[in-house]
Amino acid sequence: MKILVDEMYEGYDDKLKEKGFANVESVKKLINSGMKLTSDFSVLNYARDNNMILVTADVENIKGCIENNMPCVAVSKTIVLETIVQELEKLKNDC
Repeated sequence: MKILVDEMYEGYDDKLKEKGFANVESVKKLINSGMKLTSDFSVLNYARDNNMILVTADVENIKGCIENNMPCVAVSKTIVLETIVQELEKLKNDC
């Protein structure tokens, strides 16, 4: 499994590697290495051409993945809120 982490989640590539996902790249790091990935179109093409799962909160990228039948993890405020609630539930008996 190859994963591409969109710019807004810079640093999550390293966190995913720490969690055991070996094949993870970051859009930001690829841009810094000289690749031209500043548009949604370029990011989607890169993910498609490299058979990658895109991790993103960018609505246009999510739509592009759906329209082109590409795998993606659509990160939303709802998912973030659910995670916060789960963590708070774990901690509420400790406080």
